Amino acid sequence: MSKKNALILSAGALLAAALAPAVALAATLPTPAFPTFADAKAVDSFCDTGLKAARADLRKLERRKVDAGWLGAYDAMMARQEDAHSPTDFVLNVHPDKAVRDAAQACSLRWADFANGQAQNETLYRALRKAPAADAIDRELVRLAAGAFEDSGVALPKAKRLRAKQILDKLNELDQQFNKAIRDAGVKVVFTEAELKGVPEGVWKSKPRDAEGRVVLGVDYPSFVPVMQQAESAVARERMFRAKFTEGGQANLDRLAEIAQLRKEYAGLFGYSNFVDFNLRRQMAKDAATAWHFLDDVKGVVADGERADLVELRKAKAEHLGTPLDATTVERWDATFYAERIRKARYTVDQEAFREYFPPAESLAFAQHVIDKMMGVKHTEVANPSVWQPEVKTFVVSDAASGQPMATLYVDLYPREGKYNHAAVWPLRASSTALGRNPASALVVNFDRKGLTLDELETLLHELGHAVHNNLSHTRYALQGGTAVMHDFVEAPSQMLEDWVYDPQVLKLMADVCPTCKPVPDELIAKARAARDYGKGSKFARQHLYASYDLALHGKDTQDPMALWAAMEGATPLGYVKGTMFPAGFAHIAGGYGAGYYGYLWSLVVAMDLRTAFAPDKLSPEVGKRYREKILQRGGELPAPELVHDFLGRDSNSKAFFDYLKAQ
Repeated sequence: MSKKNALILSAGALLAAALAPAVALAATLPTPAFPTFADAKAVDSFCDTGLKAARADLRKLERRKVDAGWLGAYDAMMARQEDAHSPTDFVLNVHPDKAVRDAAQACSLRWADFANGQAQNETLYRALRKAPAADAIDRELVRLAAGAFEDSGVALPKAKRLRAKQILDKLNELDQQFNKAIRDAGVKVVFTEAELKGVPEGVWKSKPRDAEGRVVLGVDYPSFVPVMQQAESAVARERMFRAKFTEGGQANLDRLAEIAQLRKEYAGLFGYSNFVDFNLRRQMAKDAATAWHFLDDVKGVVADGERADLVELRKAKAEHLGTPLDATTVERWDATFYAERIRKARYTVDQEAFREYFPPAESLAFAQHVIDKMMGVKHTEVANPSVWQPEVKTFVVSDAASGQPMATLYVDLYPREGKYNHAAVWPLRASSTALGRNPASALVVNFDRKGLTLDELETLLHELGHAVHNNLSHTRYALQGGTAVMHDFVEAPSQMLEDWVYDPQVLKLMADVCPTCKPVPDELIAKARAARDYGKGSKFARQHLYASYDLALHGKDTQDPMALWAAMEGATPLGYVKGTMFPAGFAHIAGGYGAGYYGYLWSLVVAMDLRTAFAPDKLSPEVGKRYREKILQRGGELPAPELVHDFLGRDSNSKAFFDYLKAQ
């Protein structure tokens, strides 16, 4: 990267900037400016230009001599394609203008068609297999890239290859439609003020009213969670619960059925009887049998806890309502409410009480400060008009020792209509030392403007962990940058950091970025940690259910998504609520986590093992430096088990995970 394209600050200036408001003057980012996309025409033009250049680039590489520079030329082509399509793939999830989102979605489908065709390009595949590999990094690139070509059907007979592309194109389309149905649904729920008794006024007082004066809430998390946790009215909780878990509707159930059937057919083109075995063969788990065995082990540990949790919830409800215990039934919309009551009574911890300690912007600065202390970097906010919405923040990530800018981070903090309504990170741009290419990522959350709960602060640090994984990558090739790792490892670096928010030493760093913020008392943190661990049987049983459902849906037998869910959830202690359709909103498995949702639990095993290295001091700069160098910087240059071994000095194991599950 040339210095004329970088923001160069001294270490002292970086420290001052990290603890101050946005830099007053616009600064040059270490990555290209994000396209503003003023309207749908701008998206169409950007899309046309990018695809035209990509086709020309592809023709040029097809004619290129397969020599020692071929791998670099291939990676450079893929990096240019990433720059051309990642902005539109991203803004379809966040842009305030629906016309822009719709145009971006159409563009994304055009890019998917191009990419799926390119992935079946026999000329490129043959050249890749012949290209000279200078070292282990080159060989790993060839292995991964060749696997991607083969997974796309390049080696299939012509008829099967054509069918494979048709399926891939259709799967992309269905995934887009699935997410759009949720994003644009605009589900609203009305409540009287009396029905919202117990819910903090800040959640609903300023919300719109209907013609009868009732409060109108969405099902976004800043509205949904407080209602489910604190509304005294069971009727209100049920109404919110049913609205949230019918999001997506029957159309999404139909799409999910088609997705599962197409994936099964796709695996069959390669000789597999099910999509799970096909999808897992290049992951840490390797096959369906291993994934199921792992989930069975988890279930064996958490099943008793789940049943015990339900007994406690029944007692709490009976005491609250004054009903006989044997005549008291806990409904799904009761579970969160009574679990929160138990936490408050037993641990005197109220998640809402944390909001005064964690204002949103200051919480973001705190989370970044934690990363900075651990890993020897600096996040500096810069003024930047080239964003998709005025409140979006832009940060330059620099190396603390040298002051060298390394990456760009965009952060979209608050909910709005038409925006992705969960929490996620988009890796917009991968790193490449060979290309002098810096990475960029976008962190998207939906936080209450009045402040964060400790649970939400945990979510923020988790998502920032994904951004860090991308932005601190320092790989030779863009195709191996950041989160381009085995899929059942990708959550580990972010899950590892979740535990940091329960450490008093870590939380004291809030004073560095917000001297006027009230410090969280150590005893409150201790209580919060104990409260977090309450109900872990139910929590992990739920994750087990999600993962098991995903594997079952993609197994050998064709399943109706709704019937399968009703049967599997119906077999749990709390049962299934007739009329709800959770799978219609299960966007993870409609997209990249299909036959891979088990990876959340699998990655958590690795994450808890990684934490053992930080046990003496979560902010250790020495351990943090080793973690940055051995895990984050390497991206996908090594298989995940080797990355973990290099960091821990041993093979990973599940001891920390199962010890935690078994602990009382």
